[in-house]
Amino acid sequence: MARRGAAAPALALALLAVALSGVGAQGAALEDPDYDVQEIWSREPEPEPFSPPLPAGAGVEEREPRPPEPRPPKRATKPKKAPKREKLALETPPPGKKSNRKGMRTKSSEKAANDDHNIPMAHDDVRESCPPLGLETLKITDFQLHASTAKRYGLGAHRGRLNIQAGINENDFYDGAWCAGRNDLHQWIEVDARRLTRFTGVITQGRNSLWLSDWVTSYKVMVSNDSHTWVTIKNGSGDMIFEGNTEKEIPVLNELPVPMVARYIRVNPRSWFDNGSICLRMEILGCPLPDPNNYYHRRNEMTTTDDLDFKHHNYKEMRQLMKVVNEMCPNITRIYNIGKSHQGLKLYAVEISDHPGEHEVGEPEFHYIAGAHGNEVLGRELLLLLLQFLCQEYLARNERVVHLVEETRIHILPSLNPDGYEKAYEGGSELGGWSLGRWTHDGIDINNNFPDLNTLLWEAEDRQNSLRKAPNHYIAIPEWFLSENATVAAETRAVIAWMEKIPFVLGGNLQGGELVVAYPYDMVRSPWKTQEHTPTPDDHVFRWLAYSYASTHRLMTDARRRVCHTEDFQKEDGTVNGASWHTVAGSLNDFSYLHTNCFELSIYVGCDKYPHESQLPEEWENNRESLIVFMEQIHRGIKGVVRDLHGKGIPNAVISVEGVNHDIRTASDGDYWRLLNPGEYVVTAKADGFTASTKNCMVGYDMGATRCDFTLSKTNLARIREIMEKFGKQPVNLPARRLKLRGRKRRQRG
Repeated sequence: MARRGAAAPALALALLAVALSGVGAQGAALEDPDYDVQEIWSREPEPEPFSPPLPAGAGVEEREPRPPEPRPPKRATKPKKAPKREKLALETPPPGKKSNRKGMRTKSSEKAANDDHNIPMAHDDVRESCPPLGLETLKITDFQLHASTAKRYGLGAHRGRLNIQAGINENDFYDGAWCAGRNDLHQWIEVDARRLTRFTGVITQGRNSLWLSDWVTSYKVMVSNDSHTWVTIKNGSGDMIFEGNTEKEIPVLNELPVPMVARYIRVNPRSWFDNGSICLRMEILGCPLPDPNNYYHRRNEMTTTDDLDFKHHNYKEMRQLMKVVNEMCPNITRIYNIGKSHQGLKLYAVEISDHPGEHEVGEPEFHYIAGAHGNEVLGRELLLLLLQFLCQEYLARNERVVHLVEETRIHILPSLNPDGYEKAYEGGSELGGWSLGRWTHDGIDINNNFPDLNTLLWEAEDRQNSLRKAPNHYIAIPEWFLSENATVAAETRAVIAWMEKIPFVLGGNLQGGELVVAYPYDMVRSPWKTQEHTPTPDDHVFRWLAYSYASTHRLMTDARRRVCHTEDFQKEDGTVNGASWHTVAGSLNDFSYLHTNCFELSIYVGCDKYPHESQLPEEWENNRESLIVFMEQIHRGIKGVVRDLHGKGIPNAVISVEGVNHDIRTASDGDYWRLLNPGEYVVTAKADGFTASTKNCMVGYDMGATRCDFTLSKTNLARIREIMEKFGKQPVNLPARRLKLRGRKRRQRG
């Protein structure tokens, strides 16, 4: 009893000293004239995180404004490799010499002390690399993220998501990380998984900012089942300090020494960049435990019935998959390449048609392109899944797919930038950051590497006293762009040649990092602006095409969904004019519209550029219907053949629609396709040496283009020339002959 009585005052004094030190730290923070914070409180007051009693003298560390730099955790033995089909991004080996451009991973020691607070730990024999919970993909909602404090709403816990991007003005509602309101050791950010989960690791980044350098250099991890009692991850007898970031963009993975089963997980920063603040973005790795009684989980569970290869495919695996599809459906598929990348990888495409390898008169040509940015991987995998789906459904005689294949010539180019993809693939789905693999091997962004034809068009339209009408289509590529010394990627040249060879009518290029469909123009007309609505003459058609994809996507038009980063596209139902979003000179969309007949749109298929393999089935379900519906839009508008009196097709004839200042041209066989919305149109066909012909063409609401053929007769001058050439003589130049006759008369009079 005497010992217990003597210990009680000592314990009380110790607790008082800790309390006074906390009050002093808080007071110092409040005395700072630049201090302006907004307290973000969780559901109810949170107790201090649980930790074992500190040995004598250990409390001195808590009173220091900055703890010493932690020692790097010991590396663990490498986890067992999963089967090839179930390969996860976390199995990607750590980066080598170029680690400054790749994600980093650190492993902790397998030795950890057991705890007695009812937090189960998985045994070593069941250790696995779990997928992300979904902070980056927005599977984790804002209501599941909580923090001790935040500087302001735009830096709240809901912004602490891996790879989230800041807005143009970083002091708005959309900033680039969670940032604590105070720089002390009591700050934390937590995730509520809403069910028991086996947590296996944490990935962190610093703050996305053009002006500030903020990141966390070390942190503790705690878990809880009720958000009241917290257990700190141990390393032996002490709390484990995990090594954080060394700069703000490269993701760093720390695996827990032993997987922990709990509902809540919390990150508690212990040190941060000297000249910065406590700011971080993160992703949590964890495997939700089966819980058939959890209604919330069952309601949000996404499954697919399609038997497809849901995995990430590197270049070799992609080529093998194409071969398998071709062997399954040899009568409707053909594999070919449009050129080579900078490093010599072939740019493979797959054609799907009932007569592969040939252009059928009257059958429109469609294409999907993905992977212009090598790290935007979701589009690539969606197109590989689409290949498999079309083949399987055609063999199963799905009427919708059979009709699409037999009435359309479809071209699918899954990887336009294979060099960049291989870099991103090496980094993995979570550790590649926001830009690893985005550019080609020689550092070119393919998305804006096409010739700027917008400026040529607008300068010609603005030019006064012009005797010739400015061309509104088939604008020629400048000679400087075609020179060998021009900064043009090999992949860009290959696409241009491909689009000039095949008379594409409609196309979509799949990108990532957002959830929206962007239509041209992508470049603003006013040179001093960075954002300005800049419509094409076919704006009403492009709006419909964009909406056809967005409205059939599971999430794009959902008004309840959270914005990916900073932009809310719900006011236009998941669509946006490219120039009103951000101006891009030399985009594929603008080039296609001004140089070819093709109407091209950019389809941003997901917030996460490189989702984990486990997310592919859900992403396929999100986009499957949209991918098919968008292809079907190629059969809207008018179509036909322009022939001469002998029934021969006239190539390069111009098709004009009254009231629309954009023309198209016929293909080599004289056939054409003009995308139009329902309505009545006055259409004119004209060609050199032929008399123009005009018709009224009605476009209905039912699917299927209206047939509108033209027969052109040659002009009198063309007939004379034809007769003279037939007999080996040159036609008479009538104006020159008149001048000669006038000269003779003058001489005779004189």
